[in-house]
Amino acid sequence: MRKSRIKHLIIHVVLIVLGAAMILPFVWMISTSLKGYHEIFRYPPTWIPDTIRWSNYLEVWKLAPFGRFYANSIIVAVATTGGQVLTGVLAAYAFARMEFWGRDKMFLLFLATLMVPAQVTLIPTYIVMSQIGWIDSFQALIVPFIASAFSVFLLRQFFLTIPKELEEAAIVDGCSKLRFIFGILIPLAKPAIASVSLFAFLGSWNSYLWPLIVVNSNQMRTLPIGLRYFVSQQGGGSEWHYLMAASLIVMLPVLIVFFLAQKQFIEGIAKSGIKG
Repeated sequence: MRKSRIKHLIIHVVLIVLGAAMILPFVWMISTSLKGYHEIFRYPPTWIPDTIRWSNYLEVWKLAPFGRFYANSIIVAVATTGGQVLTGVLAAYAFARMEFWGRDKMFLLFLATLMVPAQVTLIPTYIVMSQIGWIDSFQALIVPFIASAFSVFLLRQFFLTIPKELEEAAIVDGCSKLRFIFGILIPLAKPAIASVSLFAFLGSWNSYLWPLIVVNSNQMRTLPIGLRYFVSQQGGGSEWHYLMAASLIVMLPVLIVFFLAQKQFIEGIAKSGIKG
């Protein structure tokens, strides 16, 4: 009994230390965002500012058009997430339920695309966007990412856990395939859809390289590119208190989405791996 308590104590101490190591940089970011310029480089460093400057967050909105960056990021992230959920549900249903020639081989080929680094497809995708005149537009930021092999894989694994008898009973009652998908399957797959939505939203919200390539005008910049613009235009990166305040503003929607969807996210990940 005593050995068990010591073991649990050691585990908890290790977890607390690791948790603190992960949280401290975030706490330091908050601290820096509330400091004045001269406090940032003070030695030894201080965690609590002499004067808490909430005005830093207001200055960020004045120094860069963050309102426009926010609107662009929200439009792109919501549209990309919706597209991945819709295409993922339909494709996952086809791979999980429908019988057609070469289904399993096609699915393996589909999964093989996950092994291709995103950087490899940048130039071909850019050429396509350029040829159809979509450079510096929402179409270029959204359309290439409305389908995801990972989303299809995750949803397919979840659909395989739903009994086929449920679909057979629905068909006997006169339910079409589309009605079954949108009326029965999607409500049952809420945890998996929440997981797909969270991954898609995070991927789109944090995307940096692709928007940097296809966006030319200031009006089409998203938040990650906006942070770069803010740094390069406001003192070459020396205004660290403004940069930390801007970074926290960028992180806020991601934290809200995660805390709202964390229960469904964990449940979706757990259930999607039950059956291969």
